[in-house]
Amino acid sequence: MKAHRLIRYYCLRFIRLRGNPHELALGMAFGIFTGMMPIMPFQMALSVALALIFKGSKITAALGTWVSNPLNWYFLYYFSYKLGASILSMEGHSAIFSTIMDMVRSGVGSRVIVEKTFQSGGLMAAAFLLGGVIMGTVVALPSYFVFLYIFKRIRRWRDGGRMKAEG
Repeated sequence: MKAHRLIRYYCLRFIRLRGNPHELALGMAFGIFTGMMPIMPFQMALSVALALIFKGSKITAALGTWVSNPLNWYFLYYFSYKLGASILSMEGHSAIFSTIMDMVRSGVGSRVIVEKTFQSGGLMAAAFLLGGVIMGTVVALPSYFVFLYIFKRIRRWRDGGRMKAEG
């Protein structure tokens, strides 16, 4: 019963977000973009900074980063590295990569993982970041249009409800 109420509460909070649909969708796309990048402790800060620069919603930017969560960190790190390493034609880094993925799997803190990634060399970090940027772009672009549609529908629904109540 409590979980149901909590879900309902957050759904209502989402529906009541302030801002025009473009700003809300843009913020969500920035959040999803940074959420796909393997920069765990900095995702939210980067998404909010992008939202500030490009006039998107800071709240939805922060919400969008939750596309990456403890349930899928391993997969995001894995695929971002594999994609980046494939583009950079990296070979011979599999032992370091395996160590980093073991750290992710075992729940080591994100700060330690980031430090280990950068200690293993610039090429390793570049592979993670390049793969994350590509994955983030591929997912964020369509998400903007999906959320623009959703926020326009919510706005129409809310405005329609007010007009009926006044009329």
